Amino acid sequence: MELLRNLVNTEKPDLIIGTSMGGMYTEMLYGVDRICVNPAFQMGTTISETNMMGKQVFQNPRQDGVQEVIVTKALVKEYKEITEKCFSQVTEEEQQRVFGLFGDADPVVHTFDLFNEHYPQAIRFHGEHRLIEKAVFHYLMPVIRWIDDRQEGRERRTVLIDQNTLADGYGKPKSSLNKAYEFLLDNYNVFFVCPAPTNNPSAITEQQAWIEDAFSAPAWNHTIFTNQPQLLYGDYFISSTEHDDFLGTSLLFGSEEFKTWEEIITFFERLGGQ
Repeated sequence: MELLRNLVNTEKPDLIIGTSMGGMYTEMLYGVDRICVNPAFQMGTTISETNMMGKQVFQNPRQDGVQEVIVTKALVKEYKEITEKCFSQVTEEEQQRVFGLFGDADPVVHTFDLFNEHYPQAIRFHGEHRLIEKAVFHYLMPVIRWIDDRQEGRERRTVLIDQNTLADGYGKPKSSLNKAYEFLLDNYNVFFVCPAPTNNPSAITEQQAWIEDAFSAPAWNHTIFTNQPQLLYGDYFISSTEHDDFLGTSLLFGSEEFKTWEEIITFFERLGGQ
């Protein structure tokens, strides 16, 4: 930890990202914005439960050329001792600095609940333990943008997407919906708007689960439940229902001009991020 803290003091990074054991160490680098990906906060226990004792091969090349490590009981004891130091300096300010990303199919590390006890910004993503390119592009980059926007004081224009534009007749995402969503994320702050039926509160949970399954990490904390969508403030509202009282620009999904999500993409391409 002393080496890492000295490195932070020297380099003064804007953001630190750590995965697995690196995520565990990242949590303890207080005072800097951080993202912990599948952090191994219980490494000693994890090694025993996943049969990782003995010779292990590093998955990525090391600068010193060493590719193997022997995991002994003494090393496991050291891991347990260092993990016991996690969460020792959690404050309200630190809680806003740290995000946790957790693969919903991670077969190795299961520390979502532990992280969430200390930090509210705990997010699941579709993936396993290793941070592969797909996870970086689809799930890590949006979180990096959130942090960068906050650091730079940048306010993106807001796009509201009505729940009635999302699913096809089989309950699956409509054609080109995910393509449009990821396109919009590059330039806009995107929120989903869903009804909040008073007499059917379970519908809220069902809608949230559908959105999380369809869009994963980027949709975290980006769903608005309301029965009065015309009162919302935003720059653009994509809905299959007309909202004449909306103060921004309304795009009537399913109309002659916006029959599909491909037409929505074309519209925003012409705007160039405006």
